[in-house]
Amino acid sequence: MDDADGQGSHGRLARGEGPRPSARTAEEAAASRVDGRSASNRSHPNHDHDHDHSRDDDSHDHGSGHGHRNGRGHGHDHTHASADRDERYVIVALGLIVAFMAGEIVAAVAGHSVVLLADAGHMLTDAGALGMSVWAGRLARRPAAGSMTYGFKRAEILSAAANGLTLAVVAAAVAVGAVGRLVHPVRVDGATVTVVATIGLVVNVLATSTLARADRQSLNIAGAFAHLVTDLWAFAGTLVAGVVILTTGFRRADPIASLVVVVLMARASWYLLRASGRVLLEGAPDHVDLDLLREHILEMDEVRAVHDLHAWVVTSDLPAVSAHVVLGDECFANGSAPQVLDRLQACLAGHFDVAHSTFQLEPSSHSGHEDFQHH
Repeated sequence: MDDADGQGSHGRLARGEGPRPSARTAEEAAASRVDGRSASNRSHPNHDHDHDHSRDDDSHDHGSGHGHRNGRGHGHDHTHASADRDERYVIVALGLIVAFMAGEIVAAVAGHSVVLLADAGHMLTDAGALGMSVWAGRLARRPAAGSMTYGFKRAEILSAAANGLTLAVVAAAVAVGAVGRLVHPVRVDGATVTVVATIGLVVNVLATSTLARADRQSLNIAGAFAHLVTDLWAFAGTLVAGVVILTTGFRRADPIASLVVVVLMARASWYLLRASGRVLLEGAPDHVDLDLLREHILEMDEVRAVHDLHAWVVTSDLPAVSAHVVLGDECFANGSAPQVLDRLQACLAGHFDVAHSTFQLEPSSHSGHEDFQHH
């Protein structure tokens, strides 16, 4: 790379004296979800890279291969509007859960019911999950500043991981209690269970249907939604168990229903932990096939090689790619490198839905300076 003053050993081409590597970052496409869309990528195995890159009013050229497109204002506003709307849905769901929890606590104290108090404690974990989702969403929308070059976008991923972990802990606790009651059944008040489950089911249907309108492609929203859905199934199972107990007196109906819900909670927990872990461990997004991406780049006549190809996800809606692309020396001699860069970025934006890409263009004569292992 060049020195800070632009006098490095590969800085001559920018001044018309010789080739040098160049780098550029652009964000040109609407962001895609972390999972899916791999099929659409494979539908272009013979993609023609001869795109038309005539510049419109929203683009400009700085004269040395560092052109940028600045048409992202509308998308930026739309993203914030969508995030604000999603936050309102979460807050409505949170209000419903808190109101039901408060009613349960009052009923538990008035009726001296440990069962109701325990269920209120469970609802508290849901309220915490929804509250954390609101906090993480607001934190993620804070602009990048100082050392936080991506802002706090991964707060949403941490929230999803925390929700996944909470679901796993609650599932384990419920499983232990359910197994104990299967072995040693206890007397259960079927009427109380049925009434509470009916009210809880109605409240959770309202809360879940509200949050279902939010963008669940966000792992943060998906984590909060998973809590509500598992609660919805839990109340449905509890209602069935209550009816069975009232009509047949079969005490084990309650722990059996609980174990079914445990399976659903474990499944939701695994999804959240796997998806958030993939992001935190810098794994490539599922919808970006690196082998196919490499093939697309190498199909360009000017490209001699590609190395240090990386793909990762900053947050749910911001996949990123970086690579070193080796071009023939003539691209730097005749000034066509910026056009090659345009075509590279158009390929990623149009066929891989990558919102953020960084390419370092290198002349083939630069290979002798690369003294480390490429991949």
